[in-house]
Amino acid sequence: MKRHSYQLVLTTCPDAAAAERIAHALVSERLAACVNILPITQSVYLWKGKVESAAELLLIIKSLTRAYRAIQKRILELHPYELPEVIAVPVANGFPDYLAWIHDPDKT
Repeated sequence: MKRHSYQLVLTTCPDAAAAERIAHALVSERLAACVNILPITQSVYLWKGKVESAAELLLIIKSLTRAYRAIQKRILELHPYELPEVIAVPVANGFPDYLAWIHDPDKT
């Protein structure tokens, strides 16, 4: 059986509308099996020489590693930020049945 690689892609959004737009696009276009939208988190960051703070929603995007470039491209097309966070974290281990679902969510 072929072994697949999985990832979690993280991005933040300024509001629910942007988060839902990105999540629905990624799932409906089969780039991700699932996107969790976590409620408001507070981000503190440097931007143009100043310390800024903003309330944001965090998206956790579950997908195959090979989908990264397409996910990044789609996020950049839909995201309202000038410089959106798009970071992928490899999945080292996971429940095999759940990983199989990420690989082929239409099988369930």
